Amino acid sequence: MEKLIYRVIVSSIVIIFGGMLLLSNDANAKAYYQQPTVSVATVTGTAEGPAIRVNADNDQINVRSGPGTDYETVGVMIAGQEAPALGRSAGGSWIQVRYLGVEGGLGWVYSPLVTILRGSSLDIVEPPPTATPRVTPTIDPTLASQFIVESEPTRLPTFTAPAELVISTYEPPAEDVLSVALPMGLIIVILGVIGILGSLFSFIRGR
Repeated sequence: MEKLIYRVIVSSIVIIFGGMLLLSNDANAKAYYQQPTVSVATVTGTAEGPAIRVNADNDQINVRSGPGTDYETVGVMIAGQEAPALGRSAGGSWIQVRYLGVEGGLGWVYSPLVTILRGSSLDIVEPPPTATPRVTPTIDPTLASQFIVESEPTRLPTFTAPAELVISTYEPPAEDVLSVALPMGLIIVILGVIGILGSLFSFIRGR
């Protein structure tokens, strides 16, 4: 009885694992059947055209509407910024770049301030015409004359020399003969000695 139960359990396990194996093979076969039999097109990148990069020693550079300082500034580029290069001026001093945000999406940068990437040969591009002022400022001479102030020369005051300065002179006072002969200190000493002698004499007579 026990052997029969053991055989049933083993048979059940074998049947279960066999069914799972069949299901797994069937799923793999379906996945294999679904794979395409034709070649799939691959996307390959196209080579990038010439570009410029702002040199690191410049915080920012001007982008102008044409090749030269006579053209107005339309924007700036910062250090390390890149832009597609489209052409150059006849002398090669200016490079035309793609600069979005302005009319036409084009700008010009000074070539010594940038480095050309991915190609050094650029076609020469005809520069745009320089902008001319719509109104030429003129000065109306009649209006300008109203602001010119003419001052009449005035006479300088005449200078009158002052009267001659007269300095009074005084004769020095006559010097005292006694003060010249005897110094004041010596006179005081003599008087002091006389006083002491008089006191001594009075003291002797009183005895």
